Amino acid sequence: MNTKNKTKAIVILGLMTAMVMLFSFTPIGSIPITPMLVITLNVIPVAITAIALGPVGGLVMGSIFGIMSFLQCFGIGIPSKMGAALVSINPVLAFIQRFVPRALDGFLVGLIHKGLSKKIGGSASSFISGFLTALLNTVFFMSALVLLFGNTDYIKGLFESIGQEQTFVGTLVFICLFVGINAVLEMIVNTVVCGGVGTALYQSHILPLDQKSESK
Repeated sequence: MNTKNKTKAIVILGLMTAMVMLFSFTPIGSIPITPMLVITLNVIPVAITAIALGPVGGLVMGSIFGIMSFLQCFGIGIPSKMGAALVSINPVLAFIQRFVPRALDGFLVGLIHKGLSKKIGGSASSFISGFLTALLNTVFFMSALVLLFGNTDYIKGLFESIGQEQTFVGTLVFICLFVGINAVLEMIVNTVVCGGVGTALYQSHILPLDQKSESK
């Protein structure tokens, strides 16, 4: 990567880091639809970074998102009641549950986008990457929650509140009911926004960063 592209990468990484922090520490990152329905925008910077900088960039931004998410467990930024409950049970496992899914999400989406963009083009792959970032974030986050805290009274209480046992089917029902329509709306928003941004970056020839410079 030449100096010009390195500068572009640093600028993109800096802008997306600032966006993650803004979304994590202010109400801007949450769009209220109803009193019980809120769309979170935190995965958008992760998706855009994965699209622009590949798996390494996605891993870095996902890790930053994971750290910000863990800090919210302590009331730093937008407080997380669930996060606070998990930290009180086991802070190490709470960190893993908050951090690993986001880091893994960014890394995998970066890999997927890198492969897809060579086959179907950057624009189409950007829409797919935006959708997958939101989807995988939900799947990884909820899977880690059940895997790491499934035996705790807190999670057992949540299962009991919806009348489900911790069987495979019961867990699927729990995840679907827990994330609800929020996750669906987040996938739609992330797909549209990240697809649009990715398309603009490709059409303006900012991406791909590793493109060969035209000879003068």
